[in-house]
Amino acid sequence: MPTPVKTPPWRTRFILLNTSHAGNVGAAARAIKVMGFSEMVLVAPRWANVLRREETIQRASGALDVLANARIVDTLDEALDGMTHLCATAMTPRDFGPPTVTPREHFESLTRHSREGGNPEAADDVARGMAFLFGSERFGMTNEDVYRCHACLSIPTNPSFGSLNLAAALQVIAYDWRLALGGFSAPDLLEPSPSVRPELVEGLGVDPGVQAEQMPGAHTLRFLKSPPTSALPAPLPLSIRAELPRRLADAQQVAGMLKHLEQALVAIDFLDPAAPKKLMPRLNQLFNRAEVTQEEIHILRGVAKAMLDVAARSATPTPTPTSLPAKG
Repeated sequence: MPTPVKTPPWRTRFILLNTSHAGNVGAAARAIKVMGFSEMVLVAPRWANVLRREETIQRASGALDVLANARIVDTLDEALDGMTHLCATAMTPRDFGPPTVTPREHFESLTRHSREGGNPEAADDVARGMAFLFGSERFGMTNEDVYRCHACLSIPTNPSFGSLNLAAALQVIAYDWRLALGGFSAPDLLEPSPSVRPELVEGLGVDPGVQAEQMPGAHTLRFLKSPPTSALPAPLPLSIRAELPRRLADAQQVAGMLKHLEQALVAIDFLDPAAPKKLMPRLNQLFNRAEVTQEEIHILRGVAKAMLDVAARSATPTPTPTSLPAKG
């Protein structure tokens, strides 16, 4: 009997940028939970209280644990902590940036590379963070956000009618990603469901000990008793990442290094800030392909610091020695 292929560990996060419809947030939470994931982060949504809005609760249809543990942040940088591989989503390819591929094609390549890399133990050495970025319903993703990503996912759709609802697109990508991770055949592939915070449903008349499910074709809720929190498996500690021999730099660390490097390149007159063209996005793609580690980020930032120090010394005028009057 052949030895089953071990799937590398991946922590998965779904990031919604500038979401404008509360119902889409609830439907996204439902799609996330259906495929066995649990992390959702909202970046500057239209509604500050979107996680508590009635439409959100209704469309979540029982995925209250995903809503309860979702985070709302102001910037994309905050949403990317711990994430090492970023996937943008777009209906049409960009004229510049990461390669545009179908989800299934990219996931198969990604998991195969992780399993069959030069180091046969690579799957055990690296804890990876997968982030899926979804743009606003009104204007999608900005070019700047797409340029930061390793790949741009495009779902094969009808060429004459290819626009998918946000939650529907998330469901398709989450399904393909779950298949790439091995489906549901192994119990350890499922992420544990976190407990529901009582304050999430405060004011809606919902008992925190129950889950909500939308009745088909109606705007009412019925409630099903959920299993006690003690029956749920304990989540793996997030600190496990710091204990691994190889520590990939996450997206925040890469972005910080690139800003530092950009300052250094300007200081030595290599980069004209008035006409930067596509230098920094190209460097971003270079470092994304290289999968730099945290230690390598420290080295690169050290190089940038040295460049800035040398440039500062060169810019400081050397004082001209004054001649002293001769003593008679």
